[in-house]
Amino acid sequence: MKTKTAILLLNLGTPDSPSRWHVASYLKQFLSDPRVIDIPWLARKILVNCIIVPFRSGNSSKLYKAIWDKQTGSPLLKHTLDLQQKLQAAVGDEIKVEMAMRYKSPSMDSVLEQMRKDGYHKIIVFPLFPQYASSSTGSALQRFMEIVSQWWVIPEIKIISQYFDNEDFINCIVNRGKNYDLTQYDHIIFSYHGLPERQVDKVYNDGYLCKDHDCEQALTETNYYCYKAACYETTKAVVAKLNIPEDKYTVSFQSRLSKKWLTPFSDQVIEDLAKNGAKKVLVFSPAFTADCLETIYEIGTEYQEIFHQHGGEKIQLVESLNSGDDWVQAIKNIALAN
Repeated sequence: MKTKTAILLLNLGTPDSPSRWHVASYLKQFLSDPRVIDIPWLARKILVNCIIVPFRSGNSSKLYKAIWDKQTGSPLLKHTLDLQQKLQAAVGDEIKVEMAMRYKSPSMDSVLEQMRKDGYHKIIVFPLFPQYASSSTGSALQRFMEIVSQWWVIPEIKIISQYFDNEDFINCIVNRGKNYDLTQYDHIIFSYHGLPERQVDKVYNDGYLCKDHDCEQALTETNYYCYKAACYETTKAVVAKLNIPEDKYTVSFQSRLSKKWLTPFSDQVIEDLAKNGAKKVLVFSPAFTADCLETIYEIGTEYQEIFHQHGGEKIQLVESLNSGDDWVQAIKNIALAN
């Protein structure tokens, strides 16, 4: 008897359309997650429903409209669907590749219900987040386990929680970098999605904070699930393969909502580089495996405006892994290992 196996790709999610109504619905679901905004329930409810969604949905809708494609819709959804189809072709008919979003469509509830009916013997869960964070990987895995725990028959489950230092994954980023002549850029930025410092601190059980563990310098047993440490390890691996001098690159964090988020902030790094005479800057975004609002608009448009405003000329975004053939093969290798 052949084992009936599925690989389940999990991504964050995207509004159903760039309309203010759909963006508000997406923001409400996303920001109501206690792993995303980790404050007491009532305070989170008031903050999300009375302040953030009413005041941010309009502007966020404009940003989504700027990146929305009339034919294919959301870039994030398009790239994830393309990835699913290519991975399906790569693994063949004996393994089924499914895909779900943590927020909105296709929902984990609907996809997993169909998977339950299909009766898989083994499910390999592959979140499309290379560096573990409670607000991304943790939230997606928690929701997966909540749903599957209600099944009468719970199949064999393999979870890929992170792969920030996997050589196949690193090589995919390196391959994107080789599309550019690195010597033509004054500086190179590795911009990762930001997180509140308190969320990173919660990783540690030894009574110390992230800042006490030298996460920029080394990966240890203690900081293995520290998002900041993982980001620096990814960068060091890419830098080594591309032979980037230490004084020519910076690790930074974007999309911050307050000053108590991981530093340095990408937008401030961009501004400082321009003020110090940099004219051309290359930006990698290794936390995003698919191009989305944060890469296409925040880096490609907003950071370009900041850079130009302070004397710089060109911010060049390195495209994400999207559905590249090397990324498809990397997922296959990681998912099916052992």
